[in-house]
Amino acid sequence: MNAQTLREESCPMKPQAFPGPGRPVLLSLVAALLLSACAAGPTPAVTPASVQAVPVRFADAGPAWTVAEPAESQPRGAWWLAFEDPQLSDLIARAEAGSPSLQLAAARWAEARALLRTAESDRSPQLGVSAGIGRQAGAGTLGGSEPGTLATAGLNASYELDLAGRLRRSRDAAELDAASRAGLWQSSRLLVQAEVAQTYLQLRSVQADQRLVQDSLDAYRETLQLTERRVRAGDVAELDLARVQTEVAASESEALALQRQEAALNHALATLTGEGAGGFRVAPAPFDSHLPQIPAGVPGTVLARRPDVSAAQASVLAAQARVGVAQAAWFPSVTLTGAAGQASPQLGDLFQWSARAWSASALLALPLWDGGRREAAVQGAQARLDQALASYRSQILQAFQEVEDQLSALRLLAGQAEAQQRAVASAQRATALSESRYRNGLVSQLELLDARRSELGNRRAALQVRTSQYLSTVALVRALGGGWGEAPAAGDLAQR
Repeated sequence: MNAQTLREESCPMKPQAFPGPGRPVLLSLVAALLLSACAAGPTPAVTPASVQAVPVRFADAGPAWTVAEPAESQPRGAWWLAFEDPQLSDLIARAEAGSPSLQLAAARWAEARALLRTAESDRSPQLGVSAGIGRQAGAGTLGGSEPGTLATAGLNASYELDLAGRLRRSRDAAELDAASRAGLWQSSRLLVQAEVAQTYLQLRSVQADQRLVQDSLDAYRETLQLTERRVRAGDVAELDLARVQTEVAASESEALALQRQEAALNHALATLTGEGAGGFRVAPAPFDSHLPQIPAGVPGTVLARRPDVSAAQASVLAAQARVGVAQAAWFPSVTLTGAAGQASPQLGDLFQWSARAWSASALLALPLWDGGRREAAVQGAQARLDQALASYRSQILQAFQEVEDQLSALRLLAGQAEAQQRAVASAQRATALSESRYRNGLVSQLELLDARRSELGNRRAALQVRTSQYLSTVALVRALGGGWGEAPAAGDLAQR
């Protein structure tokens, strides 16, 4: 990503000698003012070598790399609409409205915007009104050594000339902090959306698994009834009955375990949406959400819109600006102040024209010796810039790894799903043949139970592979910062 670089500004102004004797103090003051006007403290450049580049493409795209422009403001759309599941869309809308983590991120963003307004106000003239009345005695009073009363009322104004760029850089840093908080809010929003989607899809998977186990349990119970009749008729041994009873009990235990998982996932969804877990429940429904297809050749530049990456970039630039703020402390500061109003020893004469008073002044402050405080502040600001750069590079590498992990997972899961479907078809055929042969007395009950166990295991394995495909798709959406291409607009949500 491109890094903004601030350079020293050259100044054509030079201090001019004033003719005539007796001007050394004035000459020094004017020289200091002119030099401070040229002293826009240099801000260290963030070079491309110090920032991690973004790959052009993922996977086997070769060694080519590019520097991507920030695109955190690019619309991400309602990416969850690609799953074509109204229940999922409703849950995400409820989470965006009630998630405590989103509310916390929004409050931090609001705080950063308030700090930005504070920094902007420092660059504006400061106006105020004042009024007072006092009584004093001694030299300088209107009545000499006698006690006197002085009433005042007036308008005060002050303005700091930002000759060294300190206020400007402070404002720039605050603006970048606000941008970073905005990125973190977007990141929290995307995280909540992804967690809701993954938790919901896991819940649908568990509910589908419950139906598989229940179907198997119904078959075992039917076999148990048949076996009990055959035991009473003396056709089979009691051992066959014990085997079927074992399978029934094991299936009932598995069904209860799945109910426990369903309850936990419902509670997790309630927390994500900011609702109470007690009365929250997503009714069972078929696990038939559409599985979006990832297009080939996803460009690496989509990482530029990841909100956490853009937030890290803004943090780098804010730290860079604060190095300039620390360096500006070495240069003079000039503050202009003025006051105009009324002053009178008699309160009744306070607003008479003859009681008018005014003052104007300019204050130049030039630090000379502070025991190394300013140098330490510059070193501390530079160290914070180095930390921000390291964090930014780490964020880029982590983002790239996350995308590659999910792309690889989806590619391998597609092949695994195809192979698992073949295994399910073969297991179903084996179960059908075993049931027919068992009813005709051609095979033992043990062979039938083995066939049923194999079919159930393969069907549940296929469900887990399918669930992993859904979860990896959501994880890829999160890793890419909200989808991999043109997503539906958020307004389309109401039309679905």
